[in-house]
Amino acid sequence: MTPAAYLDLHQKFSSEIEEEIGSILEELGPSADSVRSVVTELLCHQKMKYPLAVLPLVVHGVETGSPEPAVPLSAVHVLWWTSACYLDDLADGYGARPPAGLTAHEALLAAVVTGHVLSLRAVGSRRVPEPVRGALTAEILDCGITAARGQLGDMRADVGSASRNSVLTAYREKSGAPFGMITAMAAILAGAEARRIDLWREFGSVFGILWQMFNDQEDIASGRNEDLLNGTATYLSACALEDAGPDLRHRILDLHAAARTSAASRSALSGLLLAPAVLDRYEDEIHKFRDEAHRILGDLGGDERYLPILRQLVDQTSRLLLRPGSATG
Repeated sequence: MTPAAYLDLHQKFSSEIEEEIGSILEELGPSADSVRSVVTELLCHQKMKYPLAVLPLVVHGVETGSPEPAVPLSAVHVLWWTSACYLDDLADGYGARPPAGLTAHEALLAAVVTGHVLSLRAVGSRRVPEPVRGALTAEILDCGITAARGQLGDMRADVGSASRNSVLTAYREKSGAPFGMITAMAAILAGAEARRIDLWREFGSVFGILWQMFNDQEDIASGRNEDLLNGTATYLSACALEDAGPDLRHRILDLHAAARTSAASRSALSGLLLAPAVLDRYEDEIHKFRDEAHRILGDLGGDERYLPILRQLVDQTSRLLLRPGSATG
């Protein structure tokens, strides 16, 4: 395998992942037709733009040379993030439209079942050895608490008092924890020793932070500007505020407050967030996390057919998408 394209790996296993999810739904039995129906609607509605369900496959491949046994964990990833992304949209208040065939309340119930019930059922797959099911279940439960804590911190954060450290804490919990969960689960399934499981969890956590920053950048570059509409404290806004003098800081905070309802304020604020000095600082921070992820992969080692895929994913996620004036809306 070349340093391939995680997309290639996903293409190879996507049908198996879909079949695994289908089996989980089928095992609910005929009495659960209504549940199966709303979950299916949500899964079709909330498609992932980037197929990171390959992560447990790659980790298992690094550990054992064979990715396929981790297909049930790829199903966990899809189920967990389908739920989390929909619930995140609901919490933000923007862009949360239910699937066409469901009411808002039905979609909410489908999200809870998808992420927090079916994820647990997935680790009971006949493809998962019984001795590790308890440890895999514990990872899901621990992640649920940590990610909820991070999401609450994100929702309650005040931009004026937020620092890079406080934003990083929220990112590590709401995004780092789910990625750390799935990479640790893959290592557990592969029979890795405790030290390597911890390293894989650490790698997933750092990758999750990088992924959140990548997501933040896409939000601005695409013109969606949902973070500005929501008044979210992002790592980019924290970089801008921590380095700003008193007058500029006051200007940024005023624009941040007005950006919820004013397109002109969002445009002006984007210009300040995309100042060259701010982006230089932001890029330096991204590169620190990128280097940390590569360091962990170096410590781990493993099958060189699969390690390059993770290195490639880290590098792709660490790109600076923003340039001065690159905001489109």
